[in-house]
Amino acid sequence: MFWKDFLQPDHFVIACIVKACASLAYAKLGRQVHAHFVVSQFYDDDVIKSSLVDMYGKCGLPDDGRAVFDSILVKNSVSWTAMVSGYARSGRKVDAVELLRGMPVRDLFSWTALISGLAQSGNSVDAFDMFNEMQRAGVEILEPLVLSSIVGAAADLARLELGKQVHCLVIRLGHQNSLFVSNALVDMYAKCSDIQMAKYTFNRMQQRDVVSWTSMIVGMAQHGQAKEALLLYDEMVLAGVQPNEVTFIGLIYACSHVGLVSKGRYLFKSMVEDCGISPSLKHYTCLLDLFSRSGHLDEAEDLIKVMPFEPDESTWAALLSACKRHGKVDVGVRIADHVLSLKPEDPSTYILLSDIYAGATMWESVSKVRRLMAAAEHRKQPGYSCIDLGKETQVFYAGEISHPLKDEIFDLLMELDIEMKKRGYVPDTSYILRDVEDHEKERMLFWHSERLAVAYGLLKTVPGTVVRITKNLRICGDCHTVFKYISSIMRREIIVRDANRFHHFKDGNCSCSNFW
Repeated sequence: MFWKDFLQPDHFVIACIVKACASLAYAKLGRQVHAHFVVSQFYDDDVIKSSLVDMYGKCGLPDDGRAVFDSILVKNSVSWTAMVSGYARSGRKVDAVELLRGMPVRDLFSWTALISGLAQSGNSVDAFDMFNEMQRAGVEILEPLVLSSIVGAAADLARLELGKQVHCLVIRLGHQNSLFVSNALVDMYAKCSDIQMAKYTFNRMQQRDVVSWTSMIVGMAQHGQAKEALLLYDEMVLAGVQPNEVTFIGLIYACSHVGLVSKGRYLFKSMVEDCGISPSLKHYTCLLDLFSRSGHLDEAEDLIKVMPFEPDESTWAALLSACKRHGKVDVGVRIADHVLSLKPEDPSTYILLSDIYAGATMWESVSKVRRLMAAAEHRKQPGYSCIDLGKETQVFYAGEISHPLKDEIFDLLMELDIEMKKRGYVPDTSYILRDVEDHEKERMLFWHSERLAVAYGLLKTVPGTVVRITKNLRICGDCHTVFKYISSIMRREIIVRDANRFHHFKDGNCSCSNFW
């Protein structure tokens, strides 16, 4: 319009372009539009300024948004809400709350902006605090958007009982037929380890979109229900719903858990040719994992060479793990040398490297990796495990000795340790990165946070009920073995949500089939 017909944009066109920049989070282009606006005849238009506040907030530049906000002469609820949302999205809770409380009139939309922004920025506990304050203020929830945000916060916290309470509130307020609230509930139940309730909610939905189907497919895949996920995809196609990029991540991930190489190849090809979706690094990593797990290591290496992305640490780790599993020593050593040159950060990658070199009797390389492992231990994020008992939530850290039930936890773990060793359990001390004696490594394994959490859960819950644990890191391989034993000894199902996926331990087995 500008170059062909020499027409200057009016205030309506400028506002539309700003909105487009906000939707795409194009900060650089947004600033160019802002500059054009400043030198235009509409430089004092408060509607455009409100759009700019919203744009800067969605681009993660709340301070730039605040500068525009302060220049608005007559601030309305739209501009106030946009600024509150900008602070909240950026994790600036104090600024967001202070601004909200300074508003002349606080309505549902301003509260929703604050709560949704906090939830999106990972401040889920703060989101719940503000939601409770909103309810105490008597704000009537006529629009359900805030409910979907708070359901999402429950999912991020992996608080199943809390999520159920919000679900009850959704029903009481009559918003159970809202599409985006129902989608959030399906996702919440899947992320909170209750895949059966996720299915129940999904099946009762009166309408479904691609998010509904994808949430269910990804949830099933993460819970080890690969065949069910693939069957659900067939239903989705028959229903005429077009899959998106996340759908295919879940599908290829599901294929890798049952060794369906041909199906995975077909889905990857279909994604590109039939759906016009450009594969991301996650798609390539899932496909590489499928090849690796199924023993197609040459094909996995070829994929790394041709994919248009630089492989990250998790990609190389998947290939290394496959080399170890399939006994490909020469290939493993070659890849390990390359990975070591990249200076990996994840301590579990060093364990893989050490195992590869040890399998090739390259003891000097093993020593080098062990030295690097010690340095990696200092960078390692502190591991913790959380158990949700409804009215009570307990968080345990590795080696924690200050808990009031420490003695009872220790006694139960000792009893289980004795019984496990009778059944053939041998502690795998390779998961301890410190250079200490083997008996000390066994003691450190004994006090891992997930074991403390499961012992507490067994002590505090009714026999026969499911024990649900959330861990911030990947579950330790030795603890993975221990949980299989415990599930058999105690005849309890134990569900662990770790950084990668869900593990359902039952009758001495795990839903992940020893892959995670």
